[in-house]
Amino acid sequence: MMEPKALASRIAEILDGKGATDIQLLEVGHMTSITDFFVVASGRNVQNVHTLAEDLEEKLAEEGIEPRRKEGKNGARWIVLDYAQVIVHIFHPEERQYYNMERLWQDGTNQEPYPET
Repeated sequence: MMEPKALASRIAEILDGKGATDIQLLEVGHMTSITDFFVVASGRNVQNVHTLAEDLEEKLAEEGIEPRRKEGKNGARWIVLDYAQVIVHIFHPEERQYYNMERLWQDGTNQEPYPET
């Protein structure tokens, strides 16, 4: 099993390669017991959000990594893929702006844009 940060980075790399935008890694293990990292990304539209999630699942499955749970695939405006140590949130731009997950979970030290700037 991959270390949490390595898995979060791998997820970000896959999403970036498939055209996701505004990818952020949030280390949240010190704030919650549910996971170590959130990876937050945006798709351009509903179809793109759905495709990003499908492609990510497929690529990770090829590496032997399966999600414990997945939510939101029917509406494809906010899809959540739970990989235990890393929870992935893929948003339609409007939902991402509305829910503003980064504001809720950042503490000033735990946010990393991808690719790192």
